[in-house]
Formats: sequence, structure tokens, C-alpha cells
Amino acid sequence: MAADTMVLTRKIQVFVDCDDKEKRSEYFKQLFEWQDLVFRGANMVITHQYVQENLKDLIYLQEDVKIKLADQAKDPEGVLNTSRMNTTYRLLSSYFKGRIPTDILSQINTALIKYFQADRLSYWKGEKSLRNYKKDMPIPFSGRQINLSKDENNRDFKFTLFKIPFRTYLGKDRSDKKVLLQRALVGQIKICSSAIKIVKGKIFLLLALELPKKIQELKDNVIAEASLSIEHPIAVTIGKESFQIGNKEEFTYRRMAIQAARHRLQKAAAFDKGGRGRKRKMKSLEHYNEKEKNYVDTKLHLYSRRLIELCVKAQAGTLLLVNQSNKEEMAKGDEFLLRNWSYYGLIEKIKYKAKMVGINIIIE
Repeated sequence: MAADTMVLTRKIQVFVDCDDKEKRSEYFKQLFEWQDLVFRGANMVITHQYVQENLKDLIYLQEDVKIKLADQAKDPEGVLNTSRMNTTYRLLSSYFKGRIPTDILSQINTALIKYFQADRLSYWKGEKSLRNYKKDMPIPFSGRQINLSKDENNRDFKFTLFKIPFRTYLGKDRSDKKVLLQRALVGQIKICSSAIKIVKGKIFLLLALELPKKIQELKDNVIAEASLSIEHPIAVTIGKESFQIGNKEEFTYRRMAIQAARHRLQKAAAFDKGGRGRKRKMKSLEHYNEKEKNYVDTKLHLYSRRLIELCVKAQAGTLLLVNQSNKEEMAKGDEFLLRNWSYYGLIEKIKYKAKMVGINIIIE
């Protein structure tokens, strides 16, 4: 990926585009089987990579064993009969070839090795435990597998993935998904390695697109200083001007109100009519399961967008997050802050939006 581009991911609901009930059932069966194999394969790859990395620590092996992770054809002291990256691909291929497309196997292997290399130092220091993948993990595939086309009504998009026909469902979506799909259709932007995810019977396309950065006219000598706190989600100073984005009543109190409503429903669920057991008792509670998460995510997106808009308007080329490290350490010891204030999520969204316009982030 070039330095002047970045990859965005959009979650788009899709349907299996088939009216035949038997065929549609077969397609779903195939997708669930692939999902299971991807889950098993991902855990195999990460485990084997970890064992290879720590092979020298297996002190119970014979002393005359040559322990060097290299291809024996290239290094006489090597113990591998292929390159290290290819070892886990061959492992996946030996177990799953013929049951799942090789493109998916290749994407699993490439992605997992990338994640492992990024975390290997943390594993060595004991700061992280080995990643563990769950059964609902997405099914990855390369971008070349998607060839978009418009549907008959010119409202949604169609594509075939490994001989399974899909159709997007955009509905009343007001985001940029339709515009991005249209640009990908005519070749203006590139489709990168993406994934299919199945959530409670619904299918979602996690579409990755490579876009050019929206470089704004910014001045390196103009610095915006932002402070994140629970009283005001973001307080920013640019030159002689100060701005406050959001407030405690708007964010924390509303979040606690959702928590309280959910807690009341939990206590009342014990007196609900059973009928079909737990599912019926929990029916009224399901509405609140994702409500808090969605509310927080929406607010953090709003706050971070307003911050970047202020920086762009003032042509600030650098954004300094003041005293942030100390605040995060304090929050770890405060149960209320830890539960109700999303420092990390807000910072990640600020970084993402700043990167899109070319603003440099410094965390103090």
C-alpha cells in the first residue's frame, strides 16, 4: 500500500442471492462449514508459529538436535524443509485442502503470521497471552475474488464469492457505503483482502477498500492541544481559541441510564412468563444487549469527527493529547472511570480520522 493511501473497512449486510430453498440451504451449510474450518485453522497457525518461535526453549529435546528455524535447502543447519511462512500454509493445506478454497487458507496464513510478528515481543516479555480465535471469526478472502455488479433495480450490488451468489442490502443507509461500492465498481478504488462474517444467522461483508488520503492544507507550526476527561469528553485549544466537545450529562449520564434500565429488566426477568424457557424470559432484555455499545460507539465517532474538523479548520498539522498517559493510569484504579469512560476507543477513532487527513498525533 502506498504512503498516500489508506485502507478503510465497511460492514455491509448481504444476502445469499438465490430463490431456491434447497440451494440456499446448501450455500448456508457451506458457509458454516468454512467458518468452522477457519476457526480451527487460525488456532493451528498461531500455535505452530508460537512453538517454532520458542523451539530453542524446549530444553527436554536431545542436545544434538540442530535447532535453527531456516529452510534446510538454504541453510545446512536448518530444521525446516521449507520457508517458515510456508510451514503453516502446508499444515493448513494438508488438513483442509479440498474442503475449503485455497485462497481462504492463504489469507488465514498470511494474516495470522502478520499478527504474530506484531505481537511476538509482547509474548516474549509476558505482556500478552497467545491469541485465541472463536468459532464466529470472519472468513477471509483476497480482494480479487469480488467482482461487483449492479442489481436489476440499480439500488444494490451483486457479486459471486466462490460460486455463492450474494446481494447487498443497503436499505436506508445514510453513510458512504453506497458511494464507496459505486467507486469500487467502476475501478476508482481498489478492493483489498476482505471477509465474510456470520452473526446470528445474518451475513455481513467486511469490505476493505484502499483509498487515497484526503490531504488537507495544514501547517506544521500550528498545534492543537486536546485533553480527554470525563467532565468534557474533549477539550481542545488551538492558539488563543478553546473549544469543548460534548459534556458529562450528554455522555456518562445517558450511558448510566441505559445500564440502569438494563439492570431493572434483568431483575424483572425472573418474573416473566417462561413458556419457551430462557429465550422467552430474556426477550425483553435483548433490546438492551447492544444498546449501550452502539450508543458509546456513535458518540465517540461524533466527538472524534468534531475534533478533527476543528483541527482542519484551523489548519493544525499536529494534534497533541495532553497528559493522556497519566489519566489512563489513574483510570485503572477507579472502577467507575474504568467502566464508564472509553479512553482507548476515543483515542483510536481520533488516530484513524487524523490519519485520513494527514494530521500527526502525539500522545503525551
